[in-house]
Amino acid sequence: MSARTSEEIASAIHTAVQAAVWAPSVHNTQPWSFAVDGEEISLRADSDRKLRLGDPAGRELLISCGAALMNLRLALRVLGWEPRVRVLPDPDRPALLATVRMGEAAVADEHTRLLHGEIERRRTHRAGFTELPVPDRLVEALVAQAEAEGARLTPVRSEAAVRVLAALTCAAQDVQAQDRLFTLEMISWAQPPGSSRKEGVPAEGYPREPRRTDPHFAQRDYAHGHPWGSGADQFFSASTGTVAVLTTPADTREDWIAAGQALQRVLLHASAYDVGAAFHTQALETFHLREFLRQELLSGRHPQMIMRLGYTSDDSAGVRRPVTDVLQERRPN
Repeated sequence: MSARTSEEIASAIHTAVQAAVWAPSVHNTQPWSFAVDGEEISLRADSDRKLRLGDPAGRELLISCGAALMNLRLALRVLGWEPRVRVLPDPDRPALLATVRMGEAAVADEHTRLLHGEIERRRTHRAGFTELPVPDRLVEALVAQAEAEGARLTPVRSEAAVRVLAALTCAAQDVQAQDRLFTLEMISWAQPPGSSRKEGVPAEGYPREPRRTDPHFAQRDYAHGHPWGSGADQFFSASTGTVAVLTTPADTREDWIAAGQALQRVLLHASAYDVGAAFHTQALETFHLREFLRQELLSGRHPQMIMRLGYTSDDSAGVRRPVTDVLQERRPN
């Protein structure tokens, strides 16, 4: 194998980080930064973007960063390098979530290329879905994608269990909406129409007048009294879609990062077949409700994400910070 030039390495790293920043994150906070030293990329948590009230333990932050790590891995494979990943490599540096070294030459398989091709196309959906059901065969494939990263995706087939998840989501949303400081933190990440910000939730990224699904899963009120939002969902029925819960066996920081990688693998595979996902984390942000779900519905496994999957024509534009804002490179002396 011929030696890699510094130009090839720099180009691959920039391309991989560009892919990483397209990961989903809570309120599109993009709570990550990257540092490069030679052929090693460090993924770091950006504590300035942590939700102090909504995510005090940093669980959702680490899930977001785990999704970015998955994109980084996929991009390096497609570029011809085998990524060598170490998660939480230094206990004395808690913000350092992972290091990724460019290993030996590798050839990406067809499925890796399929997932990689969806990185910039995937979007978070915040409304109902069409009545077209997600095929069981595709749901089974999504379950396998989560298993490949050490997590479990459980489709919720029981109507009663779906009603419970919907009710807990609505209850948590109602409680959070009464908390002024919690609400202010959330809407600080909402963009008004025409905003040039490259972070947060765009006004076109949620419905102007949300239609109720049956059972109803409450959405975040990003508009908060303003006439913002998209009217695209008014042309479709408001189907709940397929409800699923992503869980891990334990609830450590390593589990949260693994959950993020599993989540992104699931989302990219779904996107390749035109299936979108809507997230509902409200109940998971309340200790007692999350614990109730763990004990009563999930056989003791720890819930990391509640989502709905379905078909939609959502073609809203995504916004991301440029690589130059998140990448720090060590220059040789």
